[in-house]
Amino acid sequence: MMSTTRTSGTRLVWRSCAAGLLLALSQAALAEIMMKKSFSILALAVAVAGLLIWYASRNGPRGAVPRGTPLHIAAPLGLPPVPVPGDNPPTVETVGLGRRLYYDTALSLDNTVSCATCHDPEMGFADAKRVSTGVNGKTGVRNSPTVLNSAYYTTQFWDGRVLTLEKQAEGPVENKVEMAHTLSGVERRLNDDASYRAAFEKAFGPGPITYDMVEKAIASFERTVVSGDSPFDRWYYGKDEKAVSESVKLGFEVFRNPKKGNCAVCHSVDEKQALFTDNKFHNIGVGVKDEELTDLGRFQVTNKDADRGAFKTPSLRNVALTAPYMHDGSLKTLKEVVDFYIGGTNSNPHLDKEIHTLDHLTGEERKALQDLMESLTGAMPPNTGRPPAIELKATK
Repeated sequence: MMSTTRTSGTRLVWRSCAAGLLLALSQAALAEIMMKKSFSILALAVAVAGLLIWYASRNGPRGAVPRGTPLHIAAPLGLPPVPVPGDNPPTVETVGLGRRLYYDTALSLDNTVSCATCHDPEMGFADAKRVSTGVNGKTGVRNSPTVLNSAYYTTQFWDGRVLTLEKQAEGPVENKVEMAHTLSGVERRLNDDASYRAAFEKAFGPGPITYDMVEKAIASFERTVVSGDSPFDRWYYGKDEKAVSESVKLGFEVFRNPKKGNCAVCHSVDEKQALFTDNKFHNIGVGVKDEELTDLGRFQVTNKDADRGAFKTPSLRNVALTAPYMHDGSLKTLKEVVDFYIGGTNSNPHLDKEIHTLDHLTGEERKALQDLMESLTGAMPPNTGRPPAIELKATK
Protein backbone atom coordinates (compact mmCIF):
# COMPACT_ATOMS: atom_id res chain seq x y z
CA MET A 1 0.00 0.00 0.00
CA MET A 2 2.72 2.45 1.03
CA SER A 3 4.84 1.67 -2.04
CA THR A 4 1.97 2.28 -4.48
CA THR A 5 1.09 5.55 -2.78
CA ARG A 6 4.73 6.63 -2.90
CA THR A 7 4.92 5.76 -6.60
CA SER A 8 1.81 7.82 -7.30
CA GLY A 9 3.27 10.74 -5.36
CA THR A 10 6.59 10.46 -7.22
CA ARG A 11 4.77 10.67 -10.55
CA LEU A 12 3.02 13.83 -9.40
CA VAL A 13 6.36 15.37 -8.38
CA TRP A 14 7.95 14.56 -11.74
CA ARG A 15 4.87 15.90 -13.57
CA SER A 16 5.09 19.14 -11.61
CA CYS A 17 8.83 19.43 -12.29
CA ALA A 18 8.32 18.83 -16.01
CA ALA A 19 5.57 21.45 -16.14
CA GLY A 20 7.79 23.89 -14.28
CA LEU A 21 10.68 23.30 -16.69
CA LEU A 22 8.40 23.90 -19.68
CA LEU A 23 7.21 27.14 -18.11
CA ALA A 24 10.79 28.27 -17.54
CA LEU A 25 11.77 27.48 -21.13
CA SER A 26 8.71 29.32 -22.42
CA GLN A 27 9.54 32.37 -20.35
CA ALA A 28 13.16 32.28 -21.58
CA ALA A 29 12.00 32.09 -25.19
CA LEU A 30 9.69 35.06 -24.68
CA ALA A 31 12.51 37.00 -23.03
CA GLU A 32 14.75 36.32 -26.06
CA ILE A 33 12.09 37.72 -28.38
CA MET A 34 11.70 40.84 -26.24
CA MET A 35 15.46 41.46 -25.87
CA LYS A 36 16.29 41.04 -29.54
CA LYS A 37 13.13 42.82 -30.57
CA SER A 38 12.98 40.46 -33.47
CA PHE A 39 10.49 37.84 -34.55
CA SER A 40 11.79 34.29 -34.18
CA ILE A 41 9.45 31.57 -35.37
CA LEU A 42 11.29 28.93 -33.37
CA ALA A 43 11.39 30.96 -30.18
CA LEU A 44 7.76 31.91 -30.51
CA ALA A 45 6.76 28.30 -31.18
CA VAL A 46 8.67 27.10 -28.11
CA ALA A 47 7.09 29.82 -25.97
CA VAL A 48 3.53 29.16 -27.09
CA ALA A 49 3.82 25.37 -26.92
CA GLY A 50 5.41 25.45 -23.50
CA LEU A 51 2.83 27.81 -22.09
CA LEU A 52 -0.02 25.73 -23.48
CA ILE A 53 1.39 22.51 -22.02
CA TRP A 54 2.03 24.20 -18.67
CA TYR A 55 -1.50 25.63 -18.60
CA ALA A 56 -2.99 22.25 -19.47
CA SER A 57 -0.99 20.58 -16.72
CA ARG A 58 -2.36 23.08 -14.21
CA ASN A 59 -5.93 23.48 -15.44
CA GLY A 60 -6.71 20.66 -17.83
CA PRO A 61 -8.52 17.37 -17.12
CA ARG A 62 -6.86 15.59 -14.22
CA GLY A 63 -7.51 12.67 -11.96
CA ALA A 64 -9.22 9.35 -12.45
CA VAL A 65 -10.90 8.58 -15.77
CA PRO A 66 -14.01 6.37 -15.65
CA ARG A 67 -13.92 3.28 -17.80
CA GLY A 68 -16.28 0.47 -18.68
CA THR A 69 -19.74 0.41 -20.22
CA PRO A 70 -21.19 3.89 -20.88
CA LEU A 71 -24.49 4.51 -19.11
CA HIS A 72 -27.21 6.86 -20.31
CA ILE A 73 -29.24 8.36 -17.45
CA ALA A 74 -32.75 8.85 -18.76
CA ALA A 75 -34.63 11.90 -17.50
CA PRO A 76 -38.22 11.14 -16.46
CA LEU A 77 -41.25 13.16 -17.56
CA GLY A 78 -41.05 16.74 -16.34
CA LEU A 79 -37.27 16.95 -16.00
CA PRO A 80 -34.56 18.14 -18.42
CA PRO A 81 -31.58 15.98 -19.43
CA VAL A 82 -29.36 15.10 -16.49
CA PRO A 83 -26.22 17.31 -16.48
CA VAL A 84 -23.02 15.25 -16.65
CA PRO A 85 -19.50 16.71 -16.33
CA GLY A 86 -17.07 15.97 -19.13
CA ASP A 87 -14.47 14.42 -16.80
CA ASN A 88 -16.91 12.02 -15.13
CA PRO A 89 -19.21 10.34 -17.67
CA PRO A 90 -21.31 7.66 -15.97
CA THR A 91 -20.54 4.03 -16.62
CA VAL A 92 -22.22 0.87 -15.36
CA GLU A 93 -19.12 0.20 -13.31
CA THR A 94 -18.75 3.62 -11.65
CA VAL A 95 -22.46 3.90 -10.86
CA GLY A 96 -22.52 0.42 -9.32
CA LEU A 97 -19.42 1.21 -7.29
CA GLY A 98 -20.86 4.56 -6.22
CA ARG A 99 -24.03 2.84 -5.05
CA ARG A 100 -21.98 0.47 -2.89
CA LEU A 101 -19.95 3.34 -1.43
CA TYR A 102 -23.08 5.40 -0.75
CA TYR A 103 -24.43 2.70 1.59
CA ASP A 104 -21.10 1.75 3.18
CA THR A 105 -20.36 2.96 6.70
CA ALA A 106 -16.66 2.44 5.96
CA LEU A 107 -16.50 6.07 4.84
CA SER A 108 -16.89 7.17 8.47
CA LEU A 109 -14.13 7.03 11.05
CA ASP A 110 -15.84 4.52 13.33
CA ASN A 111 -17.77 2.55 10.69
CA THR A 112 -21.17 3.78 11.91
CA VAL A 113 -22.29 6.40 9.39
CA SER A 114 -22.88 6.14 5.64
CA CYS A 115 -24.25 8.61 3.12
CA ALA A 116 -27.59 6.82 3.49
CA THR A 117 -27.62 7.47 7.24
CA CYS A 118 -28.57 11.08 6.57
CA HIS A 119 -29.96 10.62 3.04
CA ASP A 120 -32.15 7.55 3.41
CA PRO A 121 -34.17 6.28 0.42
CA GLU A 122 -36.92 5.27 2.85
CA MET A 123 -37.24 8.95 3.76
CA GLY A 124 -37.06 10.42 0.26
CA PHE A 125 -33.24 10.31 0.35
CA ALA A 126 -33.36 12.77 3.25
CA ASP A 127 -33.64 12.40 7.04
CA ALA A 128 -36.76 12.51 9.19
CA LYS A 129 -34.80 14.17 12.00
CA ARG A 130 -34.53 17.94 12.33
CA VAL A 131 -30.75 17.56 12.10
CA SER A 132 -28.91 14.32 11.44
CA THR A 133 -26.80 12.31 13.86
CA GLY A 134 -23.17 11.61 12.99
CA VAL A 135 -20.32 9.74 14.66
CA ASN A 136 -20.45 9.47 18.46
CA GLY A 137 -23.99 10.87 18.45
CA LYS A 138 -22.88 14.33 17.36
CA THR A 139 -25.38 16.54 15.54
CA GLY A 140 -25.09 19.37 13.08
CA VAL A 141 -27.11 22.57 12.78
CA ARG A 142 -28.78 22.13 9.37
CA ASN A 143 -31.38 19.72 8.05
CA SER A 144 -30.18 17.08 5.59
CA PRO A 145 -31.44 17.97 2.09
CA THR A 146 -32.64 15.23 -0.22
CA VAL A 147 -30.30 13.67 -2.76
CA LEU A 148 -33.24 13.25 -5.14
CA ASN A 149 -32.63 15.41 -8.23
CA SER A 150 -29.52 16.94 -6.68
CA ALA A 151 -27.87 16.43 -10.07
CA TYR A 152 -29.79 19.49 -11.27
CA TYR A 153 -28.44 21.86 -8.63
CA THR A 154 -25.76 24.28 -9.82
CA THR A 155 -24.31 24.40 -6.29
CA GLN A 156 -24.38 21.92 -3.43
CA PHE A 157 -25.19 22.24 0.29
CA TRP A 158 -27.69 24.71 1.69
CA ASP A 159 -25.16 27.53 1.36
CA GLY A 160 -23.81 26.49 -2.06
CA ARG A 161 -20.24 26.26 -0.86
CA VAL A 162 -19.22 23.73 -3.54
CA LEU A 163 -20.23 23.52 -7.18
CA THR A 164 -20.33 19.80 -7.93
CA LEU A 165 -21.60 16.52 -6.56
CA GLU A 166 -18.01 15.30 -6.69
CA LYS A 167 -16.80 17.97 -4.27
CA GLN A 168 -19.91 17.56 -2.15
CA ALA A 169 -18.82 13.98 -1.50
CA GLU A 170 -15.76 15.28 0.34
CA GLY A 171 -17.54 17.49 2.87
CA PRO A 172 -19.39 14.95 5.05
CA VAL A 173 -16.35 12.65 5.24
CA GLU A 174 -14.19 15.41 6.73
CA ASN A 175 -16.91 17.04 8.84
CA LYS A 176 -16.19 16.41 12.53
CA VAL A 177 -19.85 15.94 13.43
CA GLU A 178 -20.75 13.78 10.43
CA MET A 179 -18.25 11.09 9.39
CA ALA A 180 -15.20 12.62 11.14
CA HIS A 181 -12.78 10.84 8.82
CA THR A 182 -10.09 12.03 6.40
CA LEU A 183 -9.90 11.55 2.63
CA SER A 184 -6.54 9.82 3.00
CA GLY A 185 -7.97 7.62 5.73
CA VAL A 186 -10.76 6.49 3.43
CA GLU A 187 -8.19 5.76 0.73
CA ARG A 188 -6.17 3.56 3.08
CA ARG A 189 -9.23 1.68 4.28
CA LEU A 190 -10.51 0.96 0.78
CA ASN A 191 -7.06 0.01 -0.52
CA ASP A 192 -6.86 -2.59 2.25
CA ASP A 193 -10.03 -4.27 0.98
CA ALA A 194 -9.52 -6.75 -1.86
CA SER A 195 -13.11 -6.54 -3.11
CA TYR A 196 -12.91 -2.77 -3.36
CA ARG A 197 -9.57 -2.93 -5.14
CA ALA A 198 -11.16 -5.21 -7.75
CA ALA A 199 -14.24 -2.98 -8.10
CA PHE A 200 -12.19 0.20 -8.49
CA GLU A 201 -9.95 -1.46 -11.08
CA LYS A 202 -13.03 -2.32 -13.15
CA ALA A 203 -14.35 1.23 -12.80
CA PHE A 204 -11.13 3.24 -13.22
CA GLY A 205 -8.34 0.89 -14.25
CA PRO A 206 -5.33 -0.46 -12.34
CA GLY A 207 -3.58 1.48 -9.63
CA PRO A 208 -4.15 2.54 -6.04
CA ILE A 209 -7.59 3.80 -5.00
CA THR A 210 -7.73 7.58 -4.65
CA TYR A 211 -10.45 9.74 -3.20
CA ASP A 212 -10.85 11.34 -6.62
CA MET A 213 -12.16 7.94 -7.72
CA VAL A 214 -14.38 7.65 -4.66
CA GLU A 215 -16.09 10.99 -5.16
CA LYS A 216 -16.54 10.44 -8.88
CA ALA A 217 -18.19 7.08 -8.26
CA ILE A 218 -20.53 8.45 -5.58
CA ALA A 219 -21.43 11.45 -7.75
CA SER A 220 -22.17 9.21 -10.73
CA PHE A 221 -24.51 7.12 -8.60
CA GLU A 222 -26.23 10.22 -7.24
CA ARG A 223 -26.87 11.46 -10.78
CA THR A 224 -29.05 8.39 -11.28
CA VAL A 225 -31.17 9.36 -8.28
CA VAL A 226 -33.63 11.39 -10.32
CA SER A 227 -37.37 11.42 -9.81
CA GLY A 228 -40.10 12.88 -12.01
CA ASP A 229 -43.18 11.45 -13.72
CA SER A 230 -45.31 12.63 -10.80
CA PRO A 231 -49.09 13.07 -10.98
CA PHE A 232 -48.39 16.77 -11.63
CA ASP A 233 -46.08 15.88 -14.53
CA ARG A 234 -48.60 13.51 -16.05
CA TRP A 235 -51.21 16.27 -15.88
CA TYR A 236 -49.22 19.36 -16.85
CA TYR A 237 -46.71 17.83 -19.26
CA GLY A 238 -48.49 14.62 -20.18
CA LYS A 239 -51.86 16.36 -20.71
CA ASP A 240 -53.73 13.78 -18.63
CA GLU A 241 -56.54 15.78 -17.03
CA LYS A 242 -57.41 12.89 -14.74
CA ALA A 243 -53.93 12.63 -13.25
CA VAL A 244 -54.62 15.20 -10.51
CA SER A 245 -57.58 16.61 -8.63
CA GLU A 246 -59.24 19.95 -9.23
CA SER A 247 -57.68 21.12 -5.98
CA VAL A 248 -54.20 20.50 -7.40
CA LYS A 249 -55.08 22.51 -10.50
CA LEU A 250 -56.32 25.37 -8.33
CA GLY A 251 -53.15 25.12 -6.25
CA PHE A 252 -51.02 25.50 -9.36
CA GLU A 253 -52.86 28.66 -10.35
CA VAL A 254 -52.31 30.09 -6.87
CA PHE A 255 -48.69 28.93 -7.03
CA ARG A 256 -47.99 30.82 -10.28
CA ASN A 257 -50.12 33.92 -9.78
CA PRO A 258 -47.95 36.89 -8.65
CA LYS A 259 -51.00 38.33 -6.88
CA LYS A 260 -51.72 35.08 -5.07
CA GLY A 261 -48.98 32.74 -3.88
CA ASN A 262 -46.23 33.88 -6.26
CA CYS A 263 -44.34 30.71 -5.32
CA ALA A 264 -42.98 30.21 -8.84
CA VAL A 265 -40.81 33.31 -8.49
CA CYS A 266 -38.33 31.04 -6.64
CA HIS A 267 -39.65 27.53 -7.38
CA SER A 268 -39.36 27.79 -11.14
CA VAL A 269 -41.66 26.04 -13.62
CA ASP A 270 -41.05 26.09 -17.38
CA GLU A 271 -43.38 25.09 -20.16
CA LYS A 272 -41.49 21.90 -21.01
CA GLN A 273 -39.90 21.00 -17.68
CA ALA A 274 -39.80 22.04 -14.06
CA LEU A 275 -37.05 21.86 -11.48
CA PHE A 276 -39.18 23.74 -8.95
CA THR A 277 -36.07 25.68 -7.91
CA ASP A 278 -34.33 28.74 -9.33
CA ASN A 279 -30.96 27.49 -8.02
CA LYS A 280 -30.56 30.82 -6.22
CA PHE A 281 -30.30 31.89 -2.59
CA HIS A 282 -32.94 33.74 -0.61
CA ASN A 283 -33.51 34.96 2.91
CA ILE A 284 -37.08 33.84 3.60
CA GLY A 285 -37.14 34.59 7.31
CA VAL A 286 -36.23 31.13 8.62
CA GLY A 287 -33.93 30.93 11.61
CA VAL A 288 -34.66 34.38 13.00
CA LYS A 289 -34.85 35.16 16.71
CA ASP A 290 -35.68 38.67 17.86
CA GLU A 291 -34.99 39.84 14.28
CA GLU A 292 -31.47 38.40 14.52
CA LEU A 293 -30.25 35.60 12.26
CA THR A 294 -29.23 32.35 13.95
CA ASP A 295 -27.41 31.11 10.83
CA LEU A 296 -25.78 33.46 8.30
CA GLY A 297 -26.13 30.93 5.46
CA ARG A 298 -24.74 31.99 2.08
CA PHE A 299 -22.98 34.97 3.67
CA GLN A 300 -20.43 32.57 5.19
CA VAL A 301 -19.40 31.63 1.65
CA THR A 302 -19.53 34.99 -0.17
CA ASN A 303 -19.14 37.57 2.62
CA LYS A 304 -21.68 39.65 0.75
CA ASP A 305 -24.05 41.54 2.99
CA ALA A 306 -27.00 40.74 0.72
CA ASP A 307 -26.45 37.02 1.37
CA ARG A 308 -26.99 37.18 5.11
CA GLY A 309 -29.47 34.49 6.10
CA ALA A 310 -29.90 33.37 2.48
CA PHE A 311 -30.15 29.69 1.63
CA LYS A 312 -30.52 27.74 -1.58
CA THR A 313 -34.05 27.28 -2.89
CA PRO A 314 -34.85 23.58 -2.47
CA SER A 315 -36.76 21.81 -5.19
CA LEU A 316 -40.36 21.05 -4.29
CA ARG A 317 -40.25 17.72 -6.10
CA ASN A 318 -40.96 14.86 -3.67
CA VAL A 319 -41.30 17.42 -0.89
CA ALA A 320 -44.07 15.39 0.75
CA LEU A 321 -41.45 12.68 1.49
CA THR A 322 -38.76 14.84 3.04
CA ALA A 323 -40.14 16.39 6.24
CA PRO A 324 -39.10 18.27 8.31
CA TYR A 325 -38.58 21.40 6.24
CA MET A 326 -36.33 24.45 5.88
CA HIS A 327 -32.59 24.58 6.41
CA ASP A 328 -32.99 24.17 10.16
CA GLY A 329 -35.73 21.52 10.03
CA SER A 330 -37.98 23.80 12.05
CA LEU A 331 -41.26 23.12 10.22
CA LYS A 332 -42.70 19.63 10.63
CA THR A 333 -45.46 19.49 8.00
CA LEU A 334 -46.42 20.99 4.67
CA LYS A 335 -49.32 22.70 6.41
CA GLU A 336 -46.85 24.42 8.71
CA VAL A 337 -44.88 25.52 5.66
CA VAL A 338 -47.96 27.06 4.04
CA ASP A 339 -48.95 28.73 7.31
CA PHE A 340 -45.42 30.12 7.69
CA TYR A 341 -45.73 31.94 4.36
CA ILE A 342 -49.31 33.01 5.12
CA GLY A 343 -47.95 34.96 8.06
CA GLY A 344 -45.22 36.63 6.02
CA THR A 345 -42.44 34.59 7.67
CA ASN A 346 -40.12 36.37 10.15
CA SER A 347 -39.00 39.97 9.74
CA ASN A 348 -35.27 40.69 9.50
CA PRO A 349 -33.17 43.35 7.74
CA HIS A 350 -32.23 41.01 4.89
CA LEU A 351 -35.60 39.46 4.12
CA ASP A 352 -36.07 38.77 0.40
CA LYS A 353 -38.11 41.44 -1.37
CA GLU A 354 -40.50 38.81 -2.75
CA ILE A 355 -41.64 37.72 0.71
CA HIS A 356 -44.94 39.19 1.85
CA THR A 357 -47.95 38.04 3.81
CA LEU A 358 -50.37 35.69 2.07
CA ASP A 359 -53.25 36.10 4.50
CA HIS A 360 -55.46 37.07 1.56
CA LEU A 361 -55.53 33.43 0.42
CA THR A 362 -58.73 31.58 1.22
CA GLY A 363 -58.79 28.35 3.16
CA GLU A 364 -59.50 26.48 -0.07
CA GLU A 365 -56.49 28.07 -1.77
CA ARG A 366 -54.21 27.24 1.14
CA LYS A 367 -55.29 23.61 1.08
CA ALA A 368 -54.85 23.59 -2.71
CA LEU A 369 -51.22 24.67 -2.35
CA GLN A 370 -50.61 21.74 -0.03
CA ASP A 371 -52.34 19.36 -2.45
CA LEU A 372 -50.15 20.68 -5.27
CA MET A 373 -46.97 19.96 -3.34
CA GLU A 374 -48.19 16.45 -2.55
CA SER A 375 -48.84 15.88 -6.28
CA LEU A 376 -45.11 16.39 -6.95
CA THR A 377 -44.17 13.01 -5.52
CA GLY A 378 -42.59 11.16 -8.43
CA ALA A 379 -41.57 7.63 -9.24
CA MET A 380 -38.54 6.41 -7.30
CA PRO A 381 -35.56 5.69 -9.55
CA PRO A 382 -34.67 1.99 -10.01
CA ASN A 383 -31.47 0.41 -8.70
CA THR A 384 -30.82 3.11 -6.13
CA GLY A 385 -31.68 1.28 -2.93
CA ARG A 386 -29.31 -0.65 -0.69
CA PRO A 387 -27.27 -3.09 -2.79
CA PRO A 388 -28.46 -6.67 -2.28
CA ALA A 389 -26.34 -9.38 -0.69
CA ILE A 390 -22.86 -7.89 -0.93
CA GLU A 391 -20.16 -7.13 1.59
CA LEU A 392 -20.62 -3.43 2.13
CA LYS A 393 -18.16 -2.78 4.89
CA ALA A 394 -14.50 -2.46 3.99
CA THR A 395 -11.74 -3.72 6.22
CA LYS A 396 -11.15 -1.51 9.26
